[in-house]
Amino acid sequence: MNDTAHCLFCRIIRKEIPAKVVYDDATSLAFEDTNPQAPTHILVIPKKHLASLDEAATEDEPVLGHLQWVAAELARDRGIDKGGYRTVVNNGAGAGQSVFHLHLHLLGGRSFAWPPG
Repeated sequence: MNDTAHCLFCRIIRKEIPAKVVYDDATSLAFEDTNPQAPTHILVIPKKHLASLDEAATEDEPVLGHLQWVAAELARDRGIDKGGYRTVVNNGAGAGQSVFHLHLHLLGGRSFAWPPG
């Protein structure tokens, strides 16, 4: 059962909690991360509540692709596309997911190592 009433990101979507929004359309919302791990660190979220990738169904495929497209657009807008950037989805607590509303991290503006931590 989804608890959208208490979900942090659902509350941001409903404008109950302020966020520095950098992109907003019918499908997604993107905002600055409050604990940035790079000079550019933006979270891109679907407006439909999905706790993780595990909840995504076939009908969510367009939304998942749209999140990546939004990240690429924001990377171009921020000028980090030329130097490279990373998109990350942490799926589950063991992978570092701390807010259980699917979200994509757009990170850029510095060099990254591989493999990630």
